[in-house]
Parts: sequence; C-alpha cells; structure tokens
Amino acid sequence: MSKIIEGLLYSESHEWVKTDGNVAVIGVTDFAQAEMGDITYVDLPQEGDEFSKDEDFGALESVKASSELYTPVSGKVIAVNEELSDAPELINQDPYANWIIKVEMSDKGELDALMNAQAYADSIK
Repeated sequence: MSKIIEGLLYSESHEWVKTDGNVAVIGVTDFAQAEMGDITYVDLPQEGDEFSKDEDFGALESVKASSELYTPVSGKVIAVNEELSDAPELINQDPYANWIIKVEMSDKGELDALMNAQAYADSIK
C-alpha cells in the first residue's frame, strides 16, 4: 500500500502539493516513485520558469521508464530542489520529504481541482 499523507493535495498525474500561503511545494507521490522503480535522473526546470496548470515541467527517469512531471497549478518556479540533481534516489527514499519545485501560484483557485488524500487513495486502488 502506498503512503498517502493527509493534508496534501494530489493530481491525477501523481504529483502532490503542499501549500504555504501563495507558494505550492510540489513533488511526486509514493505511488509514482514505487511504480517507476529506482529513479536515476531528475530533469529539473530553472528558477524563474513559468508554467500553466497541467504543463510538463520536467521528468523522472528510472531503469524501467521515463515519466513527465506535470505542474498541478499555474505559476512561476521560485525554488528547485538541486539536491535531486546529484541524488535522484532521494525521491525513492522519501518522496514527501524530497520536494521537486516550489511555485508561486498565479491562481490559487486551481487547487480546488486537486484531490484530497482519500480521493487520491481511491483513485490508485
């Protein structure tokens, strides 16, 4: 059973979102990292890049597959977890502690389209 954390929001493409004011902290779910297997590379955007909701902002690569990452909210990237460049396996170790990007949201209303923990758990059964 995949670990799902109460209080986070989840996208259909298996990203999680934690909000802090107008900032969305974004990572991938435990389910996503387990499905991919050992992550060997994380393609990260640059600080200052802007993305629209559901636009791909990077990718994860593993020995089994490559998977695009999609931003669950629109906005500007204000921080990138550079540790993942040298240690992509951190996502396998704890996908919730090892966020990927932080985005200054341009439309907080987009959060309403995301799933809560129970809805996400139901979606991956």
